[in-house]
Amino acid sequence: MEAVSETMRTVPLNWYLYLSTVLFSIGVAGVLLRRNAIVIFMSIELMLNSVNLLLAAFSAYSNNPTGQVFVFFIMVVAAAEVAVGLAILVMIYRNSKTTDINSLNNLKW
Repeated sequence: MEAVSETMRTVPLNWYLYLSTVLFSIGVAGVLLRRNAIVIFMSIELMLNSVNLLLAAFSAYSNNPTGQVFVFFIMVVAAAEVAVGLAILVMIYRNSKTTDINSLNNLKW
């Protein structure tokens, strides 16, 4: 654990902040601008991974493993979200033959 912490400290904390901000911004742009459900799911995963990067960086810089525990829980929630989300997406694709979220209005009663 100490070797990983020392390796992460060789890179300044600001760089982790900048990288995480860029990744999170790309994820938000993907969610807001794209209409394909698969791309939206990938953008949400990108946003979760940027938060994981920040938590791991802050955890390494403060020598507190609590952030890494939160990273583990976020990864579990992200895996569950992918499993449920892709199952829903497969069912939508079977009914409408598209993954475009604008066509979901056709699924209304």
